[in-house]
Amino acid sequence: MIINHPLLGPRDSAEFVYLGDATLIDRPDWQSETALKDFSDYAYLRDNPAGEHRELWFHEGGDRSWLVVTRNTLTHEISKVELARDVARARGRSK
Repeated sequence: MIINHPLLGPRDSAEFVYLGDATLIDRPDWQSETALKDFSDYAYLRDNPAGEHRELWFHEGGDRSWLVVTRNTLTHEISKVELARDVARARGRSK
């Protein structure tokens, strides 16, 4: 599978480490009254969808960047690749 890195261009997926659901970018508020439950859910509950899914990938064998990859879990077709820092910044502005 080829991941089209936004800065480096097409790279083999063997250079990357898959780290799961991209919603991990949104950490719970540790000061919330429900922080214990929120962090438990954050750490242990994951969706496992069939179809399009946003995932975190780490470029371990390259520039060590974090990416959000939108991939179809049935076909492995990648429709979008973004730097995770840009996704996190955009989410911070929209809150």
